[in-house]
Amino acid sequence: MIAENLIGFETLPQTLPHYCLEAFRRHKKPDALRYKANGNWKSISGENAVRKIKHLALGFADLGIGSGDKVAIISENRPEWSLSDLAVLSAGGVTVPIYTTQAVEQIRYILEDSGSKMLLVSGRKLWDHVSSAVQSIEQIERVVFFDEGSAPPHDSRAVALADIEERGQRVEEIDDKQFDRLLERISTDDLATVIYTSGTTGEPKGVMLSHRNFTSNVASISRGLPIRPTDRSLAVLPLSHIFERTVFYVLSSNGVSVHYCSSFDQLAGHLQEVKPTIMTAVPRLFEQVYHKIVKKGRAAGGVKTKLFNWSLQVGQDYWDAVDNHRFISPGLRARHALASRLVFSKWRNGVGGSLRFFVSGGAPLSRTLSYAFLAAGIPILQGYGMTEACIVCANRPEDNKVGSIGKPFYGVEMKVADKDGEILIRGESVMSGYFNKPGETSKALDEEGWYHTGDVGYVDDDGHFYITDRIKDLFKLSNGKYVAPQQVESLLKQSPLVAQAIVVGSGRKQVGALIVPEWESLKQTLKEEGIEATGTREELCDDRYVIKRVQNDAVEFTRELSDFERVKRVYLLPREFSIDKGEMTPTLKIKRGVIDEKYADAIDQICGS
Repeated sequence: MIAENLIGFETLPQTLPHYCLEAFRRHKKPDALRYKANGNWKSISGENAVRKIKHLALGFADLGIGSGDKVAIISENRPEWSLSDLAVLSAGGVTVPIYTTQAVEQIRYILEDSGSKMLLVSGRKLWDHVSSAVQSIEQIERVVFFDEGSAPPHDSRAVALADIEERGQRVEEIDDKQFDRLLERISTDDLATVIYTSGTTGEPKGVMLSHRNFTSNVASISRGLPIRPTDRSLAVLPLSHIFERTVFYVLSSNGVSVHYCSSFDQLAGHLQEVKPTIMTAVPRLFEQVYHKIVKKGRAAGGVKTKLFNWSLQVGQDYWDAVDNHRFISPGLRARHALASRLVFSKWRNGVGGSLRFFVSGGAPLSRTLSYAFLAAGIPILQGYGMTEACIVCANRPEDNKVGSIGKPFYGVEMKVADKDGEILIRGESVMSGYFNKPGETSKALDEEGWYHTGDVGYVDDDGHFYITDRIKDLFKLSNGKYVAPQQVESLLKQSPLVAQAIVVGSGRKQVGALIVPEWESLKQTLKEEGIEATGTREELCDDRYVIKRVQNDAVEFTRELSDFERVKRVYLLPREFSIDKGEMTPTLKIKRGVIDEKYADAIDQICGS
C-alpha cells in the first residue's frame, strides 16, 4: 500500500521551534507542562514555556552555540529536557539525546563521534555516572546542570541552567529582536538532531533528522489520531527515544497538557493523580500490568477468583468476535457488560479512569493482552516507527485491527518488498542518513529514497500492515526450517508465569526458550498446586517440578504454531536480562548475539547441539 503524498501542508511552521512556540502561544494553556516536585504537581504555562525557551536560546547562543553545533542531553523526563531541546534548536544547534541507562563507554563514543561541544545533565547523580566519559573529551566546552547546586564547585566548565536563562534574559533586555533573528536563521532542512540507535549489534549509528522530518511527521500524526486540547498525557517513556520525543511535539502542537514521569517506579501513583486521557507505552509495560492484575485476581480465592477467571474468558471471547467480525450473540453482549461492571471497571480505575487510548510501539503485543485491555475499555493502538523514520503508522480508534501495526499516516509510503518481504518506507519523515557513515547510509536508503527497515511483514487486503520479525533475528534450525522468535516470544509472555522470554535454537534440533519467571505468580501457582516454593531463585531454577510447570505453560501458549516452531523445552534463569549486563539495549531490545554466546551451554541443553 502507498499512502497519498503530503499535500496541503504548505502553511506548516518552518521549524520545530516555530511549530511548538506558535502552539504554546495559540493554546494559552495554564498547565502546558506539568511536573511533580516536593510531593506536589506544579505547572508551566504555555506563555512561561515560550519565555523560558527564548531566554535559554539567547543564553546558549551567547555561550557560542550556533548553526550546526551539537549539544548532548542526558536526563530523566522533566520539563527542562523539552525546554532545553527547543532552546538549542532555536539557537540553530543540534541536540544529541543520550539514555540515562547507557554504559559509560557508549556515552563517550556518542560524545566523541557527534562532536558535541556542550553537555546538558539533569543532576549530580547522573554526573557521577557520566563524568569519567566527559573528563577526557576536550571538545566539550560546557557542562550544564538542570538542578541548581549540583554542579561540581571546582569544574570551570560547569554552569547551571538557571544561569544560562538569566544570561539570555539580559541579552533580551539589551536587544529584544535578537531571538527573532535567531529563528530567522534556521530553516526547515537544517539538521535538528542526531539520535544514536541503541545497536543490538556493533557500535551505535547516529541518525540525522531535520526539522522537516519532524514537522511533517507531527502534522501527519495530528491528522490521523483524534488528539484534543482537553487531553492529558503522561510522558513515561524516555524523551531520549524517538517515540516519546516525537509524541511530545505532537501533543504540544495540539495543546495537550504533558505531565512528566521521571521513572517507572512513579507510574502507578502518577496514573491516579494525572488521570491521563491519552498515553504512549511499550508492550513490556502492558505485560507487567496484566500479570499484576491476574496475580491479584487469582489470589482473591473462592467466588472472587471464579468471577475474575470468568470475566477474563468472556472478554477474550467478546473481542475475538469483534476483531474477526463474527456475530455476537445477545447473551455474550450481556455477559461482557456484566464483566465490565463487576471486574473490568477496576482495571479502568487503575489507569486513572479517563484513558481514551494507549499508543503502543517498540515490540509486538499479543492478542491475549490486547483483547484483555479492550475488554476493560482500554484500547491499545499498536503502532510502528523507528529512529530513522519517526512514527510511520498506527491503528486508529475507529479502525483498530489487533495484531497489526495499522495503516500509514498521511504522507508516508509503505510497501512490502517482493524479494524477501521486507517493509520499505518512504516519505518526508525519513532520515537524511547516518552521521559520518555514508556506507551505512547507502545500505539503508536506496536510490529511490526507500528506507529498508530490516523488518519482515505483510499487508492485508484492508491496507493494515503486520510485522512478523526482524530479518536478522530469524534463525534456522538444523532441519532447515526458519523460526521468527519475536512471534513465539509474544505468545510466551501471555503466561502469567513468564516475566521475560527469549526463544533460541539457531542451528539446533528444536526450539527452546530461556525464561525468567514471574516469581510471585509462580510461587502462588505452586502453592495452589500443593508445592511450597521455599528455596532460593537459583534452587527453584534447578527444581524439576518448577521447570516442568513453566514448560507446560510454554507448550500450551505455543500450541497454535507449526510443530517445528513450538517451544519444546525451557531453561529458567533467576534474574531478568538487563542493560547493565550488556544483554539489552537502552531501548530494552534483546542483544541476541550476546545471549547466544553467554548461554550457549544452556541452549545446547534444551535445543540439542
